[in-house]
Amino acid sequence: MMFPKGGKYVCNQCGKEKEIGSGGERFTTNAKTKETAVISDNVATLPKTRIICPECGNTEAYFVIRQTRSADEPETRIYRCCKCNHSWREY
Repeated sequence: MMFPKGGKYVCNQCGKEKEIGSGGERFTTNAKTKETAVISDNVATLPKTRIICPECGNTEAYFVIRQTRSADEPETRIYRCCKCNHSWREY
């Protein structure tokens, strides 16, 4: 996941940079065989919540809700720590 930094989107894991533009983009990573949608919205506009990060103990994280299983199952909440960018999910 890329985050805005200095007028560009920057990946905290690999360091790849991309100019901030409009619209989304799809790309295929080497580690996975399926496509991943890149969110082009500013991460600062994503909602935040107070939850303890299992990696660093920080108490604030961004979150999104996705329907990852069938429609009769509850949605999945995906969190990303505001401090260390660790991602985890809650079913």
